[in-house]
Amino acid sequence: MSARVVLGVSGASGAMLARDCARLLHRLGAGVDLVISPMARRTLAEELGPDAEAELCALANRCHEIRDLGASIASGSYPVAGMIVAPCSMRSLAAIAQGLDDTLLTRAAGVQLKERRPLVLLAREAPLTLAHLRNMTAATEMGAVILPPVPAFYLRPASLAEASAQIAARAVDLLRLAGPTATPWRPA
Repeated sequence: MSARVVLGVSGASGAMLARDCARLLHRLGAGVDLVISPMARRTLAEELGPDAEAELCALANRCHEIRDLGASIASGSYPVAGMIVAPCSMRSLAAIAQGLDDTLLTRAAGVQLKERRPLVLLAREAPLTLAHLRNMTAATEMGAVILPPVPAFYLRPASLAEASAQIAARAVDLLRLAGPTATPWRPA
C-alpha cells in the first residue's frame, strides 16, 4: 500500500462521487480511512441502494464512527497523504471553514489543514448563497481545494456514471498519489 487517504462522505446529494473515489483509491492501492455522516448514510441508501454503505466499507481499510473524536484520523501524527470529502455538504463546508471540529469528519479535515496536507472538497449545492461562497473562500484561504462536481462536458460523457468517475478521478489526482488518472482534454 503506497499511501493512506481519508475519505469523508457527508450528506449532500452525489453519493456516487464517494463510491467512485473509493473505487479509484482502492484500485490505486491506497489505504482508505472512511468516515460517513448520518445524512450521508441516508443519501447513500436513497441514491445508490441499501448496500451502498457496505460497498464503501468493503473498499476501505478502516471505517470510523463519526462521533469517535479519538480515532486515529483525528490526530496530525497519523500519517495520511490527504483527504477528500465527496460529496461535501454546505454544513460540512461551513464547519471546516470555521474550524468547528465537532465530528470526526470535520476534525479530520481540520487536521489536514493544520498539517498542510491536501484537502479536496467536492462542494455540492446549487445555487450558492453568499454564505456558501464565503465559506468556500475561507476554506480555500486555509489551503483546501474546492472542486465542485461539475462534469467535463468537453469529454462528452455518455452517462452520469461516466461523468461521476471523471470527477472522482480529478479529485484523486489532486492528492498526487500516482500519475494522472482523469481523462485529459485533447483539442481536436
